[in-house]
This record gives sequence, C-alpha cells and structure tokens, in this order.
Amino acid sequence: MKVIYFIDMAGTFAFAISGALVAMKKEFDVFGVIIIAFVTAVGGGMLRDVLINAHPINWIGDINYIWVILSAVLVTFLFRTRIAPLRKTMFLFDTIGISVFTLLGLQKGLSFNLHPFVALVMGMVSAVFGGVIRDVLTRRVPLIFMKEIYASACLAGGLVYFLLQEFNIDGNIQFIISAAVIVVVRTLAVVREWELPKINRDIFSIR
Repeated sequence: MKVIYFIDMAGTFAFAISGALVAMKKEFDVFGVIIIAFVTAVGGGMLRDVLINAHPINWIGDINYIWVILSAVLVTFLFRTRIAPLRKTMFLFDTIGISVFTLLGLQKGLSFNLHPFVALVMGMVSAVFGGVIRDVLTRRVPLIFMKEIYASACLAGGLVYFLLQEFNIDGNIQFIISAAVIVVVRTLAVVREWELPKINRDIFSIR
C-alpha cells in the first residue's frame, strides 16, 4: 500500500496548494494562508475521524501530513505565478486526491464496523469537506453545492468498490479500479460539462 500512501500525500499536497492559492487571492496573511491550506488538505479526514470517534485523528497520527502541507504552502509562496496557470496539472492531482481520500475514508469506516452506506458517506466526507470548510472560511459557495459533478463522482467510485467486493477481487485491484472510476467520472464531467439538475420551480405545480 506504499503507492496508495504516496498518492495520499500527493493529493494532500495538491489540496494544500489549492487552499493556499484561494487564501492568497483573498489577501490573507501568512498565518491565514497556512490555516486555509491545512483545513483544505486534512479537514475532511479530520471531520470523518471526529464523527466516527477515530483516534488519533489523521494528521495527529502521522506528522508527514504537516510537513507536506507546510511544503505546499512554501512552494505556493515561492512559485505562485507559475503554479496558478497550471490548472490542468492541479486538476489532475485534485481528482486523484479525491479518489484516494474517498476510498481510504470508506475503508476506515468499514474498519469501524459502520454500515456500508454510512462508510460511503464517510468516504465522501473525507474527500470533499476539506474544500467545503475552505470555501466557508473564505466566503465562497462550496463547489459541491454548485453545478459541477464532484461528490457524485465519489459516490460512483464508492458504489463500484462495494460491487467489486462481491466478486472477491484482490484488494489492491479493487482499490485501483474504484479510484479510476472516480477519476474518469470527474474528468468526463468537467470535459463534457455534465451537470446535476437544478430545482428552479415546483415539479408538481398547483394552479
């Protein structure tokens, strides 16, 4: 699982950079940038661990999360003008990150004997709520409440994970296929501009 751990750290790095970029755009001071980068990177996993009473909480049990986040902030400070235009690269890391965070959160939920549906929700919390916390703190509408397919991609990957579980597939292969589903769904949603339907009026209107 060393590869999964490396991808987890790469996703954390990408999330931290995205948080730092938002904070800098809002003209936060150094401390504010670090805090926003931190909650973006590990806020979802921290919320998950609090909800399921898992200890130690993700970043407390592994100091590497802190070093990765601080490194991401430093890189953003030094190379902001070069990083900001790399939207495609950051999108790739972000997408891979949410795929890994979703499945790691799901697996952790299952290890705590949660109902599969609740474990899936915990996986989605791990993947998307760091961004939600970031957006709330920086006064932006959270991405998952807007038109883009984001949390739905995590849901699709989680469902595939459970489906593959029924066929007794090797755990690593099961993880990789499920993560790939999230990456593909998220990527296609952005490229093809897929949207979830909006509720603009009553479905059954009374005249």
